[in-house]
Amino acid sequence: MNKSEQPPIDPYEEEEDDPADRPIRKYLITFWVITGMFGVMILLVLGAGLYLWNELRPPGAGEAVTVEISRGTSPNKVVELLEEKGLIRNSFIFKYYLRYMNEGEKFQAGVYELNPSMDRNEIIAKLNAGDIIRPATVRFTIPEGFTVLQIADKLAAEKIVDKASFMEAVQSVKMKEHGEASSNIPESDKLHQRLEGYLFPETYEVVEGSTAETIIERMLHELDRKLKQLPANWDEELEARNLTFHQLMVIASLIEREVVVDSERPLVSSVIYNRLKAPQRLEIDATVQYALDKPKERLMNKDLEIESPYNTYRNDGLPPGPIASPSLASIEAALYPEDTDYKFYVTKKDGSNTHLFAKTYSEHLKNIEISNQTSTEGG
Repeated sequence: MNKSEQPPIDPYEEEEDDPADRPIRKYLITFWVITGMFGVMILLVLGAGLYLWNELRPPGAGEAVTVEISRGTSPNKVVELLEEKGLIRNSFIFKYYLRYMNEGEKFQAGVYELNPSMDRNEIIAKLNAGDIIRPATVRFTIPEGFTVLQIADKLAAEKIVDKASFMEAVQSVKMKEHGEASSNIPESDKLHQRLEGYLFPETYEVVEGSTAETIIERMLHELDRKLKQLPANWDEELEARNLTFHQLMVIASLIEREVVVDSERPLVSSVIYNRLKAPQRLEIDATVQYALDKPKERLMNKDLEIESPYNTYRNDGLPPGPIASPSLASIEAALYPEDTDYKFYVTKKDGSNTHLFAKTYSEHLKNIEISNQTSTEGG
C-alpha cells in the first residue's frame, strides 16, 4: 500500500498508555481519594462541632425564670427542668456536657432566678454556689430571762407567729426531740411548760411566714450550738456535781432571774448549791413569781404560800423545771459556782441591781437593814 492509500487517522481513537505515566496517575488518584475522605471528615467534625455549639449556646433573650430545685434532685433531672423552663436548648447534649466537665454533683437545692440569655457555665456556677433567691425574712430578739409565755406574747405582738399555735407547739411531746439538749427534758406532769428554759434567748432571723414549730426548732438548735462554747470538760463537771442536765438548766434559770450584774452570777450560784447541800429550802422569790398566773411587782407574804411545785418557799430542792430561758453566762455560772459559804443574799435598794451576801441568817438580817437604810437615804 502506497502512502496515499493509508487509512485516515481516527481522532477519537485512544492513545496507548505510556507505562511511565501509570505510577504518577495512580498516586494522584490515591491523593485525591484520601484528600476527599479527609475533607468529608473535616466537614463532619465541623458540622458536629457547629451543632454542639448551637445546642449549647443560650436560647436567647427573655425574662428571668424561677426554677425550684428540690433537695435530692439528680443532675439529670435538673437539666431536664432547665430545658422545660426554656433555659437550655437541648437537655440530652447538656447532660453529656456536664459529664465531660465533671459537673452536676455540687448542684444545691433552692429557688433560683435564671435567665435564658445566661451562658451554660454561668448557670452551672450559680447552681454550684447555691446562689438562690433569698426569701423575705423577719428578725426578732428574745431577751435573756424570758419565759415561754413572754416569748409567745412577744412573737404574737410582732406578728411573727400566732400565740395559740406557739403555745400548743411548746407543749408537744415531739418538739423536745428536735434538739439534743431538749431531749433531756423528763416526762413529768409537774412541768408548767415542757420546753421552758430550752428556747435560747438570742436575736433570730427566720423566713417570713415560718411556723411555730420551725421557730421553736431553730431556738432549740441555738441552745445546742451555744453549749458547744462551754469548756470541753463541762459534762464531767456536771457528773461530779451529781446533776442531770435538766437540773443544771433549772439552776441556770434561777440565776438568770435573780441576777442582773454578771459578776454576781457565780455568787448566787454558790448560794443555791450551799442551800441544796445543807439541805435548806431555796426560798427564791422568782420561783413564786413563775408560779403565779401574773407576776407581781412586789410579793406579799400570802403569795409565798401558793400551792405549786415551783414554790421554793414550800418545797424542798429544785423546782421541777426551769423558770425562764437562761443565758450562756448563767449556764456557765451554774456549772462553775464561786467557792463560798454564802447562804443568803438581799438586793441593794440603791439602784445598783447588786446584792449583799451573808453566811448566816443573823448576817442576812443586818444586810436587810443596810439595804433598807440605803433605800431611805436614797429616797
